[in-house]
Amino acid sequence: MIALKAPTDMNNVFALPKRIAWENFAVAYAITRNREKSKFFNLLYYYFISAMFIPFNVLMLPLVKQANAFHVDNVLGITFLYIVFGLPMNTFLYTGYIKSIPTALDEAATIDGANPWQTFRLIIFPMLKPMSATVAILSFMWTWNDFLMPLVLLDDPKQQTLQLAQYVFNTQFSTQYNLAFASYLMALLPVLIFYVFCQKWIISGVVAGSVK
Repeated sequence: MIALKAPTDMNNVFALPKRIAWENFAVAYAITRNREKSKFFNLLYYYFISAMFIPFNVLMLPLVKQANAFHVDNVLGITFLYIVFGLPMNTFLYTGYIKSIPTALDEAATIDGANPWQTFRLIIFPMLKPMSATVAILSFMWTWNDFLMPLVLLDDPKQQTLQLAQYVFNTQFSTQYNLAFASYLMALLPVLIFYVFCQKWIISGVVAGSVK
């Protein structure tokens, strides 16, 4: 509901949007290239970024209530929520990276007759491969390691994530350490292997996205 609101509708967070703001889902390219020319895109940028400073604990209770009301307390629903919660950080990284791409490329494409969508698809998007790899890696590591959101949203034991299923090995009076540590290793190895092979993209992408 919040993702479909215009910035002017944010005075009441839990109210229905007065107008469906589909433009919230425009790519970071549009925000970056228009921030200096348009107050709307500049406000939209800070609107997205502001979500990075809201702790999940603050949203946890209303999120659970809304998830139950809309019947999205399942794997499909939590996948959608991961996309929404990852949007602020990913927008921040992409906009920082796009700043390093000269606007002369956009101007040259316009002279050649390309519209903004063609400019993004044919010129800018291929240049975003390092940042796209970084966003994909960080999103994977975050969702794989997350424990709190599945804990509060997923009630069905069949839909438990690996991190959540580790609760099974802790009982009131004892802990099955052999099984517990086997599950810890299963949860750790994929992320560790993934990071070892992809760390150069993570480091270069984060530095480029946050500094430039």
